[in-house]
Amino acid sequence: MFGQLFNFRVWLSVIAVAIVTGTIFYSNYLAKKIALDEREKVNVWVQALKTRAETSERPSLDLTNIIVLQNKDIPIIGTDEHDSPLGIDECKNVDSTKAKSDTNYLKEKVREFKKQHEPIIVQVSKDPLLYNKYYYGDSVLLREVRYYPIVQLIIVALFILLTLYTISVRNRSTQNQVWAGMAKETAHQLGTPISSLEGWVEMLKEQQSQSPISLEMEKDVKRLKLVSDRFGKIGSAPKLEDNDITEQVQKMVAYIKRRATDKVTFNVEAPSQPVITKISPPLFDWVIENLLKNALDAMDAKGVINVKIKEQTGHIIIDVTDNGRGISKQNISRVFKPGFTTKKRGWGLGLSLSKRIIEQYHKGQLYVKSSEINKGTTFRIVLNT
Repeated sequence: MFGQLFNFRVWLSVIAVAIVTGTIFYSNYLAKKIALDEREKVNVWVQALKTRAETSERPSLDLTNIIVLQNKDIPIIGTDEHDSPLGIDECKNVDSTKAKSDTNYLKEKVREFKKQHEPIIVQVSKDPLLYNKYYYGDSVLLREVRYYPIVQLIIVALFILLTLYTISVRNRSTQNQVWAGMAKETAHQLGTPISSLEGWVEMLKEQQSQSPISLEMEKDVKRLKLVSDRFGKIGSAPKLEDNDITEQVQKMVAYIKRRATDKVTFNVEAPSQPVITKISPPLFDWVIENLLKNALDAMDAKGVINVKIKEQTGHIIIDVTDNGRGISKQNISRVFKPGFTTKKRGWGLGLSLSKRIIEQYHKGQLYVKSSEINKGTTFRIVLNT
């Protein structure tokens, strides 16, 4: 699926780049064509203005007036040979109000037009040699054509982002359904043998009530029942109840401590008063258990594990710290991805499930607060109060 998604993204990007590149080239072609056309229009307008100044014949005046009036979109400013504006009568499509009230307005416009196009030069007299320059700017149409590729690029980029987001949401939804289906099926398959084992344990207890074997088997069956209950809650909204976080954490630390070697030291630092918030005890215990087991694996079963619980305004923070191997920087962003593991044996699902439990079911956060190679790692859980 990831290979198909990668190929789809590549092809989508290639098509988008091809569309944008083609549009840019074609827009540049149109812009150059429009620019040549506008220069020709300005040249005709200038010649018409010159003819109107030099003739008094009625037909010629009518024709030149029509040509002069037809230009309604190209801004033009006439100057002398020293680039000093000739006045509002030698201008077209500029703000006449500003031109009359601000003496620098036309000069600023001339400087602006200089950067856009070469002026059209008209000789006024031969002796002495005098000539006028007519500077002109881009029309609205030309500006729109030049900006069009940028607008299209933005639209295409938004389209690609929306498409990738939709694909990501769809894949995440499918993944959630697969997780939930697998978890519920696992719980269902465990249900029958667990019920059978509970019956056998009761029979053993009746025959040998204080037998160490029956007592240990009862503990293991209860453990299996708890695991089945956890899997059964994945995929459906669990019931959240007010619980003391300190008590839940200490219970799981005690459970892991009994299964760890004497070379591992466990420390729990918590407020003296109860720390109450709404959680699903079976699922929350699962998260703490996963974090503690990961800490044990990272330390090769020897070292110190510190669990610190503290309250802040509106939040409860739980830090689980070990002094083990640590996590490399390139792997920190991958530790919560399904299937990622650095252990020789393991499915790489514990941290992924833990993050899902905290963030989706408890609306909190689970992340790597800090990690340093050969010095240890701190995982942080943030719950809302």
